Amino acid sequence: MNKKHKITIIGSGLAGPLMASYLSQRGYEVNIYEKRQDMRIHKQSAGRSINLALSKRGIDSLKDIGLYDKVRSKMLPMAGRMIHDIDGKQHMQRYGQKNNEVIYSISRSFLNKVLIDHAESKPNVQIFFNQKLIEVELNKSKLIFNEERKIVPFEILFGSDGSASPVRNSMEEISSINFRKIPLDHGYKEINMPPDLAGNYRMNPNALHIWPRGNFMLIALPNTDHSFTCTLFFPMLGELSFSSIDSENKIIEFFKMQFPDIIEMLPNLVEDYKNNPTGKLATVYCDKWNYKGKALIFGDAAHAIVPFFGQGMNASFQDCKVIDQMIEKYEGDWNEVFSNFTKNHKPNGHAIANMALENYIEMRGLVNDEGYIKKRELELKLELEFPNRFLPRYSMVSFHSLPYSEVYKRGEIQSKLMDEFLAGKINQQELKGKILKKLETIL
Repeated sequence: MNKKHKITIIGSGLAGPLMASYLSQRGYEVNIYEKRQDMRIHKQSAGRSINLALSKRGIDSLKDIGLYDKVRSKMLPMAGRMIHDIDGKQHMQRYGQKNNEVIYSISRSFLNKVLIDHAESKPNVQIFFNQKLIEVELNKSKLIFNEERKIVPFEILFGSDGSASPVRNSMEEISSINFRKIPLDHGYKEINMPPDLAGNYRMNPNALHIWPRGNFMLIALPNTDHSFTCTLFFPMLGELSFSSIDSENKIIEFFKMQFPDIIEMLPNLVEDYKNNPTGKLATVYCDKWNYKGKALIFGDAAHAIVPFFGQGMNASFQDCKVIDQMIEKYEGDWNEVFSNFTKNHKPNGHAIANMALENYIEMRGLVNDEGYIKKRELELKLELEFPNRFLPRYSMVSFHSLPYSEVYKRGEIQSKLMDEFLAGKINQQELKGKILKKLETIL
């Protein structure tokens, strides 16, 4: 075993303290630096989503560090999508065919606080708040914080500092990492649906509710206080957009027309719409995640994605698990750990980024398309017939731990085979034969 280096992590969002907990279990001394105030003491300003979707990849990491049982009671199961048509009709599209194939709604702030508490409870982990990283000198192993330019040396640096990552920016200055940040022309705004007068949920709490409207959509996730957080994903510019729906009358008229079944359930609609920030969405692609054996970016810093597959947090948590496995495999040789993490895991970051973008098109429009519904029915039948070979892409992403890149490849093959069958180009026997030939057993 090599010398146990001191580890410095930038960022105490979700992935930073999780990574610190993994590292502490291996005996490393870890310091986390966070630009914000301690969120456990000071309320954070709005601008980040209130709740998140937690699925298998994230759950596995919470189990690894012994936190799963502590958060389990705050996880609200969602068994599928409850589709709300414009005429008020509702219909459920289950995520999977087994009772345990559910995803969970969980409070971002609750989970973040629990992760910080857990990391800080370790004797070899320290967290420093109000420390804004303004400069990184990688070649000199030096960090500079705040206006007073406090200098902090480091041995091994982890950047878990979000999509605007200063650690990544410093790597880009001295190394070719081919960083691209591609904005989506849609943004989002959150609106609260409080409990009814009796304190109960106003809708089914065991579903992720979706109002698909073609070029935009509204979704709603349940909270433990019996409220829902509704999120409008909407163009930033255009005839129907955040820029045009900008007055009380326009807001009310728009919601009456597009979401008539819930307009009466949103007593603070105008106030929330006007006062809550309009969040921006972007995808981060980066071809290199490490600088030698000295620095590594992970999570959103390496592969920020749009939220339409509910995998941003889960992908970041899986990063931590994979890094931990590589530390064990390469016995703490950071050159090997970092270079192999980048080489082997980067295709997975790119794959989930692409799948998240594709899922937005599905969620906002295709879920009610007749062709989509037929294809989904066929997909479920094939899963029952070939349970170890043919799994819906959503299931592979949310209920299994297959690498995202493998999920993407298998999903493409499966989609093409189903399209050929539904178009009458191949018959049932030919479809089954191609499945056996092209898809290896995975379970």
